Amino acid sequence: DTEAFLMKNSRAKLCLQASPMDGNLLLEDCNPESDFQDWSWQGHSLLNRGTWSCLSVVGANSVRTSLCGSTSWDCSESLLSPLGSSQGYLVANRKGVALSDGRALKARWQDVAGRSVCEEKAAEAEQGRYVLAALTSTHVYEQTAGNATLPLGISQEELEELLWFFRREDPSTWNYSILALSFVALILGLVLLAINISRNRKRKIHLYREAVQKAQQAEQEAKRALMPMQQEYSPAEPGKQDLQDQKAGDVVVQWRDGTITSLYTERPEDPL
Repeated sequence: DTEAFLMKNSRAKLCLQASPMDGNLLLEDCNPESDFQDWSWQGHSLLNRGTWSCLSVVGANSVRTSLCGSTSWDCSESLLSPLGSSQGYLVANRKGVALSDGRALKARWQDVAGRSVCEEKAAEAEQGRYVLAALTSTHVYEQTAGNATLPLGISQEELEELLWFFRREDPSTWNYSILALSFVALILGLVLLAINISRNRKRKIHLYREAVQKAQQAEQEAKRALMPMQQEYSPAEPGKQDLQDQKAGDVVVQWRDGTITSLYTERPEDPL
């Protein structure tokens, strides 16, 4: 496949565009995104990438697109002329393009970069030579490789038979083996995942139980520590009991040792 290019007229500053409907040729503003303005050299034919038809001469001096192979073009000094004919050169006019004897700017064609379309043809020919050289070198390499196998003690017929054996070998067994191994690996992965989930759950339950036991032990120890204090302060103090035994109006004194005595003791009344 050769590189596409735009065909811009040097005088009109417009590009040659193929019509997708009737094969007519128009001169429009250059648009690199339009496939109908893309042209490429196919040997001596100019192919339009939008319609996949070639630039052809129809009648005396009319030019349009049609099936490839009907018209070959000669390119020299940016001038396009049909091969084997003296009809003139491809020129731009108000209606589009036609053949004329003029060699002025209206008959010169170039790409958007200002290069002649003849340079594009030369580049296409050079690319064709490179492809031909590559194919030739590949053929020579294959012959050299084939000759290199002969000194190994294998004849050409045996080598071809081996190649044919490996080409026609049925890969179904290998494919089924890989599929089975993949299935086994999937099952093994799921089993390991289930075991891991189960162990993590048991570990969390064990840690939770240990935390509950520690909390219960701490609570029991706290209760045990509080029980002596409750027993120490729970019995009624003797002073309070003594205070309850006192009568109303008595003045009592509580000493440091906790004993309570009445300040004024009752004396028996003196007999009259």
